[in-house]
Amino acid sequence: MAVTTGSFDLTGKVALVTGAAGGLGQCFVRTLHGAGASVVLCSRNINRPELVALINELADSSNGVNRTLAMDVTSKSSVESAFKQLDADGISVDILVNNAGIAISGDAHTLSDDAWDQVNNTNLRGAWTVSQEFAQRIIENQRSGCVINIASILGLQPSKGTVPYSVSKAGLIQMTRALALEWARYNIRVNAISPGYVETDINRDFLNSPAAAQQIKKIPTRKLGNAEDLAGPLLLLASDAGQHMTGSNIVVDGGHSCLSL
Repeated sequence: MAVTTGSFDLTGKVALVTGAAGGLGQCFVRTLHGAGASVVLCSRNINRPELVALINELADSSNGVNRTLAMDVTSKSSVESAFKQLDADGISVDILVNNAGIAISGDAHTLSDDAWDQVNNTNLRGAWTVSQEFAQRIIENQRSGCVINIASILGLQPSKGTVPYSVSKAGLIQMTRALALEWARYNIRVNAISPGYVETDINRDFLNSPAAAQQIKKIPTRKLGNAEDLAGPLLLLASDAGQHMTGSNIVVDGGHSCLSL
């Protein structure tokens, strides 16, 4: 099949994005919506002003039903309830973007157990829980689907002070590969995107610090990425243009991971 503009068309598809209120989440929502998908915007608090503004922005589209959905990815019961609500409303999800994530930095020898649990329960276990609910419905209904996990270059090569985050993202990359292997027979593709330094709510303070300035100088392109740099890889993995891709991890970091972090 020749790759054409139509290969990236998501008309008729339903995409669910976790962490939809954050900077990356908003970009992913707009990207998928712009390609024709209707989008389910998930967040623990669906009344966040940025989420309300985003859903209002999509309100006049002809893509179908775009909606917010309360979901705490660290709570299995919350995830189950959210998917049951979609079932009750007759909404079947085709594309899952596991974007919800947090970061807590600190020296490894003094970091609390609670910090470890918060990061890994959100970034890794949360993605697992949502993926499992998604896959169960795809398999039961004999449909096809795709999962896109938002990882990080720190999952490939850690830096100091980021142990829980680096471990969670390394686990997410390996989970991507393991699920791709297991779910291929069910027509579920599972891939990941590993951004480099992209300014978001969880890293803004660090990226404006002197330490970050030194890191940025090491990036071959000498600049930070932005959320829009991830739009192309996301659309590739979500659409038929990437139909033979599963178990892949696309690194988008300006060449940063080519060097020692």
